[in-house]
Amino acid sequence: MPTTSKFSLRRSLLRTLALGPLVGAGLARAQNQPVTFGIVPQQSATALARVWIPLLQEVAHRSGISMVFRTATDIPTFEERLKAGEYDLAYMNPYHYSVFSRTPGYQAFAKEKARRLMGIVVVAKDSPYTDIHQLSGKTVAFPAPAAFAASMLTRAEFARQNIPITAKYVSSHDSVYRGVAQGIFAAGGGIRRTLEAMDQDVADKLRVLTNTPDYIPHAFAAHPRVPTAIRDKIAEVLLALDQDEEGRKLLEPLSFKGIIRASDGEWDEIRRLKLEQTLGRGG
Repeated sequence: MPTTSKFSLRRSLLRTLALGPLVGAGLARAQNQPVTFGIVPQQSATALARVWIPLLQEVAHRSGISMVFRTATDIPTFEERLKAGEYDLAYMNPYHYSVFSRTPGYQAFAKEKARRLMGIVVVAKDSPYTDIHQLSGKTVAFPAPAAFAASMLTRAEFARQNIPITAKYVSSHDSVYRGVAQGIFAAGGGIRRTLEAMDQDVADKLRVLTNTPDYIPHAFAAHPRVPTAIRDKIAEVLLALDQDEEGRKLLEPLSFKGIIRASDGEWDEIRRLKLEQTLGRGG
C-alpha cells in the first residue's frame, strides 16, 4: 500500500493539481483559471508536495480561490520560470526576490514569522571536523548557485575566511544532506528550516559545524497580473493559519511558527549586498 500511495502522489504532481473551487465574481480573474503557486525546490517535488499541498488545499478552502501547486525539478529551472513570470504567486528565496522584483515585477506580501535566514554548514555527526578551516581543500556540496543562504552565504563565509574548497552543486537541500550523511561530501550548505524538515534518519547523521550572519527570510510574492483582491484574500488566510489548531498543524511540517505581512523594502538589506549575478550558473 505505501508504494501505491507514493505512486499516486507522484502522479498527482505530473498533473497540475487544482486545490479548490474558484468562487466569488469579485475575486475571479476568469472562469476556470486557478492561481498558480510556485514553491522554490529546496527539497524534492515529492517532499514539497507532501507538506505544501495540504496547506494550499486549506488556503483554497478558506479563501474560496482555486489554487495550483507548482514547483520545478531544480532551482535553476525555478529561476527560469520566475523570470518568465510563470507563477502567479511564489515562495522564493531573498536573492531571487531581489532579482525578480525588478523583472518581471513580483511584489512581496508576506514572509515567515519569527525567522531570520542564515546559512549553515553541516558535516557528518561522526566526522572529525570541529572547525570550518579543517574543510580546506575538501569537496563541499551546495543546492544551486543562487540558493541564497545555503549556497551564496555559505560560500561567502568560506571566501571570507580564505578557505579553499571544491564546490559541488547537487540540485536541492535534500541532496546536500543525504550526500553528507552518506560520506560522499565532506560538508554541505543548507538552512536550519530544511534540516529540521529532513527525514529523521538522515538528520540524525548530521551536525551543524557553523552558520553565517542572518538576513530576512523567503518572500511570498505576487506577479503584477494578480488582482489585488486575490492577493490580499490569500494573504489574509495565510496570516491567520497560526490562529487555530488545524492551521498550526499544517504549518508544523514546514517548521513555520506562522506567516506575517511583509513589504518590498524589507528586502533592501539583500539588495545592498550587491551579490554577484549567479542565476542559472553551474559549477
